[in-house]
Amino acid sequence: MSGNIIENKANFDLTEKSTFSNESQSFTTRSVKALVAQNNVPYSHKRIADNYMIIKKIFNFQMNTGRISNVDKTLLEKYDFNTLEYTTMQQMCNELALLQKWAVSDDKQLVSDADEIMAIRVRELKFLEGSSYADISNEIYNGYKGLIQYLREISKFHGNMSIF
Repeated sequence: MSGNIIENKANFDLTEKSTFSNESQSFTTRSVKALVAQNNVPYSHKRIADNYMIIKKIFNFQMNTGRISNVDKTLLEKYDFNTLEYTTMQQMCNELALLQKWAVSDDKQLVSDADEIMAIRVRELKFLEGSSYADISNEIYNGYKGLIQYLREISKFHGNMSIF
């Protein structure tokens, strides 16, 4: 009997369905809430998220920022990451989990690169929101939604933005 329960627990996948998916979507991914619930969100991620939320509230990205530079693309390619407009939800959740681990690594270069990649992702997101690309984007490449949700979850300004 107890062997049956242990086997059922081993086969049970908590991350079978994303919190962002509706009943018609059935891709397997970690949810952003699971990433945040582990309480290992680095301070640099929280700082970037707070800046993003404040700027979004004040400017709402009406002025269009430019695309990322070739140097930024090279850094993403170094770690085999796609640009945000070609990133799926599963890829984004996996990438955010990696960036969380790298941000607390002993390797100073890896920590620096993780912080820079997070900043690059937010710049890409600002461009996509400013150009309304996100509204016409392919359904498969919706990793930007995961990034938005992650930033909202970790920002301390998400719920109390009425101070402005």
